[in-house]
Formats: sequence, structure tokens, C-alpha cells
Amino acid sequence: METILLFAPLVGAVICGFGHKFIGEKAATITATALLFLSALLSWITFLSFDGVTETIKILRWIESGSLATDWAIRLDRLTAIMLIVITTVSSLVHLYSFGYMDHDPQWKEGESYKPRFFAYLSFFTFAMLMLVTSDNLVQMFFGWEGVGVASYLLIGFYYRKPSANAAAMKAFIVNRVGDFGFALGIFGLFFLTDSINLGDIFAAAPTLAETQVSFLWTEWNAANLLAFLLFVGAMGKSAQLLLHTWLPDAMEGPTPVSALIHAATMVTAGVFLVCRMSPLMEFAPEATAFITVLGAATAFFAATIGLVQNDIKRVIAYSTCSQLGYMFVAAGVGMYSAAMFHLFTHAFFKAMLFLGAGSVIHAMHHEQDMRNYGALRKKIPYTFWAMMIGTLAITGVGIPLTHIGFAGFLSKDAIIESAYAGGSMFGFWALVLAAFMTSFYSWRLMFLTFYGEARGDKHTHDHAHESPMVMLIPLGVLGLGAIFSGMLWYGSFFGHADQVGKFYGIPVAEAAAEAHGEATAGDYAGDEHHYAFVGEPGEGALYIAPDNHVLEDAHAAPKWVKVSPFIAMLGGLALAYLFYIVNPSLPKRLAKQQRPLYLFLLNKWYFDEIYDAIFVKPAVALGRLFWKKGDGKTIDGFLNGLAMGIVPFFTRLAGRAQSGYIFTYAFWMVLGIAALVTWMSIGGGAH
Repeated sequence: METILLFAPLVGAVICGFGHKFIGEKAATITATALLFLSALLSWITFLSFDGVTETIKILRWIESGSLATDWAIRLDRLTAIMLIVITTVSSLVHLYSFGYMDHDPQWKEGESYKPRFFAYLSFFTFAMLMLVTSDNLVQMFFGWEGVGVASYLLIGFYYRKPSANAAAMKAFIVNRVGDFGFALGIFGLFFLTDSINLGDIFAAAPTLAETQVSFLWTEWNAANLLAFLLFVGAMGKSAQLLLHTWLPDAMEGPTPVSALIHAATMVTAGVFLVCRMSPLMEFAPEATAFITVLGAATAFFAATIGLVQNDIKRVIAYSTCSQLGYMFVAAGVGMYSAAMFHLFTHAFFKAMLFLGAGSVIHAMHHEQDMRNYGALRKKIPYTFWAMMIGTLAITGVGIPLTHIGFAGFLSKDAIIESAYAGGSMFGFWALVLAAFMTSFYSWRLMFLTFYGEARGDKHTHDHAHESPMVMLIPLGVLGLGAIFSGMLWYGSFFGHADQVGKFYGIPVAEAAAEAHGEATAGDYAGDEHHYAFVGEPGEGALYIAPDNHVLEDAHAAPKWVKVSPFIAMLGGLALAYLFYIVNPSLPKRLAKQQRPLYLFLLNKWYFDEIYDAIFVKPAVALGRLFWKKGDGKTIDGFLNGLAMGIVPFFTRLAGRAQSGYIFTYAFWMVLGIAALVTWMSIGGGAH
């Protein structure tokens, strides 16, 4: 079953990419979509029936070289099961949604077979992502990692006639290569120190790495901290964390279904998955995890500030994704990997719905994306309005405080904020609370500008706005169910008591605690479950948390003001957005004019693109131009070619004269050669 689940998207990609000429475009796209739904069905069966025991399913023998021997295999554990349903569910719904969205795409002409190519790219992307999350070793994971990068390049640049789309695709590819270089160094370092790339071997060696020093860049480093940091650099690129985030908003140049697939649940969450997968190593790297916490909190705050002033509906949601990924990394950084996975899980539903809902709005408004040209659309497109409303309630965190009742984002985001407080990261805690306030503001700003107030922009476009076809609305309805219920249904499994969470991840808490403490018995720890969630040997189960990690227990015991603070922040953002865009719509323009430098600073994304352009892009272009004009043009094509034009013909003529065809000429050259050989041996002492 797992093998079918894994390779069904690849078969769909091949059929769409190469078989559409034989079976027709419609049959090819329907087949690819059906195979994705089959994969999604098998993923849910796997998730709901998984017994918590890690299983390795061998596919083929792969690498055997010296001491390195590894198979191409599927590692099936709770982390894998969670990622399988996230990836295949969103991808299958995106496939279905694309039938309606791409049907009347204005940027393409008929007869170019663009639809099969689009569906082939989507299916290949899904296959590469599945290869990443099911990998049993780091090289296999890197294969899926790079496959996702290639597929995202093809999808972001799908509108290849648009220069901006081509530039965005190249930017995403290049920026990700920076992170991938760190990831590759981390893999090389792990193999060098553990003599293995298999995850089980690496996890077992984690305690030894924590006591090992290694030389790198002329300095001694703790091996566990160094390797954890290098792996996180790879996660920074893929998950668009601060400093390597600049590709994310530009990736909006791709079609809206691509935005939902890449930025909601799949590619950008690969970095979070990597950090959680490597939890046995991360638990022995306190400096690296502290860095992850700080950078995640900074990213959540930074991206939220930019989302406050963006006018493109897709860019607002893109920066929201960047901010929410920061939340996940904060949870992983303080050692609450289950909370990080919880938010990854719930975020997939409501963020995919927001992106697809935005696509429905864009479709209704004839591909207008500027929210300033929307307004009063809730009666024009009521189903899309309610889908977006559910997504907004989920992402802003609407629920009943101090209970486990609320929309998906309410429960998972609060779990992370409580974990940040319990983990002792006050910077992380306050940054996330402020980010929650700004998330509420820009999310409700999007809703008010799009669906409320007066109609703005082109009157003809607004008058002819219409609801999307059913094939686009069905995915919104399914994702809406996830945005409402996923948090409440699985709260205990991800963030309940230690015993609940431990069993969910396949770790018998009391027994593992006893094993970790030598002569102690399971009964000694049966009543102390909170302290010993995930305790055991590194590599047992899907997650590993060290015995001295009490964040889960401390998070549940956090003060009430900590638990209520995200809800208060949400209400503050809602109230401010209501004042700005419903009560007094002239306020935002007046404030932007009054605070012009700050407004431009946020609108221009903290000028990161301009800074990188000055530091990296322009010097690289100047160096290339130097090599081109001075090196290739003047030196090679000019001087060397000119020199060659004189020297080569001279030696050619000389060689031609030597080839006279007369025997005495060749005899003469033989005598000269023998004389030279005898002379060299005599002078060199070779003759005795």
C-alpha cells in the first residue's frame, strides 16, 4: 500500500507529461488527479490505522561503496504518516481545483498542451515531496529535497512568457541553493563522523556527537551543534526563514493553485519536518536550537509587519505563511516538536483554503489581485466569502479561551506560544504574541477590503463578478472542515498530556522512562508521565525528547495570562482593522502619509531585496561582465586569437614541410632524434 501511495503521483506525472498525446489531454489530467486522490485515500488509511511502531519498507538496493551501504526505503512512523496526509490531501484538492481555475486562463493560447504540462508538474512536485518525507536516509531525503526545488522552479515559472515569472523562478531556485549547500555540508559532516547516512544510525550516534569536537573553518566546534546548525540552514532556505526568505513573495508569480501547493502545506514545511525528524540530534545541540528559536521568532514578527501594508491579496497570504512558519520553528527550537507538527498540520488546511479562496476571488474579478480594487464582494461570491471567513477565523485564532474549543489555528498557535513561554524564551513569547496581533490585523484587513465596504476599481469588472464553478468550491468546503475541526480532534494527540502525546507518536512513556533509567521499573514512573514524554533511546519512535525536557508539562502549567494573551492580541488586531477599514476608511491613507518612512520601509519589505541586490547581485553581474568583455572578448577572442592566427599557421606550414614523403627526410629526422636521445642520456647520467 505504501509503495502505491508513493509512486501513484509519479505515474500521474508521466501519463500527463508524455501520454497526453496518445490518450488526450482531458483523459491524462483526469487520470493524474484520480491517482492523487488514490494516494490521499491510502494516506488517510495509513494515518488512522498506524499503530505507532516504526517500520522500514525496502524498495531496492541503492548505494554500496566501502563502508557505505544503504537501501532506497520508506521509513513509516508517526511523522511520516502526518506528512503523508498533509501532502496528498492538499495536492489532490489542488489538482481538482485546477480544473476550474486553469480552464479559462487568459495567459495561454489553445493548442499548446499547457494543461497536461501543468498537471504533470503538480504531480511530480507531489512525488518529490513524498520522497522527502518517507526517506530512510539523508541522501534519499536530499534527492526529494532537490526534486521539490526543481518542481517549484517549473511551477513558479509556469508562465514562461512573463519576464517576472522567469525571474521569480530563478530567484527561488538560487536562494534555495544557498540553504541546500548548508544541508549538504550537514550530510557530509554526519557521514564523516558516524560513517552512515541512515537515520537510525545517526540518531543512535547523537549522544556521542554531543561529546565530540570537530574542526571547521579554522575553529573547534561541538559536533552536534555544528551539524544541527548546518541542517537548519537547509531548512531556512526551504521554509523561507529570515535572511533566506526573499524568494517567497516573488513565487506568487506562479498560478494560484501553485501558491496553495507550495506555500500552504508542502514545500515550505519541509524545513520544519527536517528539524522535527532530526530531533534526536537537535536535543543534544542547545546552541543550535536556541538559534532556531530566535530566528523563528524574528521571522514571525518580521513577516507579519510586512503583511500589514501589502495590497496584493496573494502576497498578504504569502507573508502570512512566512510568519506562521516562524511559529513552527519556535516550537521546534524550544523542544516542543509535537506542537510544531500540530501547527504544521492545522496550518495546511486553513492556509490552503485561504490561497484557494484568494484564487476564487481573483477568478471572479477577472484576474485582478489588488485588494484596493475589490470591495462589497460578499454578496457576489457568497461561498468564497464564507470559505475565506472560516480561514480567517482559523488563522487569527478564534476560540473559547482556556478551553480546547476553537478553530484549528486557535489551538495550535496557542500551544506554540505557551511552549515558548514554558521553554524560557521570553523573546520568542512576546514576538509571537505581537505577531498574533498583526496576523489578526492584516487578515481582517484582507476580509474587509475584499468583501465589505463599497465597490472600488473597475465598475464593469465588479458588476460581472461571479461565483467560481463547483469544481473550485468543493476543495474549499473540504479544507473548511479541516480548518474548523482538525485542531479540536487532534489536540490531545499533539499537545495533550504526556501520555497521550507519547502514545500518539508510538512511545510507551512509562516503559521508555524505566528503560532510560536503568534499574528502574515502569511502575516507578507510571505516575510521573508528564516528566517523561518521549523518553527513550534516540531513534525510538518518531520524536525524541531528552529526559530533562519538561516543556510540555510546563506549557500546560503556564499562567492563565499567558494562555489568554494570544486571544487578547487577536481581539486587538480585529478591533484595529475594523476601525481602519469599516468605521473610518480614510484613516489608513492619512496614517501612511503621516508615517511615510515607516510605511515605505514595510511596503518595500525592509529593503532586503535592495540590500541583496547591492551586496550580491550587482557585484556578480559586474564580475560576469568583466569576464565577458575583458576575459572572453579582449583576451581570448582578441589577443589570444590574434596570436593564434599567426603562430598556428606558422607551425602548420612547418609541419607540412616535414611531411615531404621522401625516405631520406624521415631518415634525417630519425638520426636527429637518436642524437638528441644519446645527448640527453649522456648529460643526465643515464649512460654508464
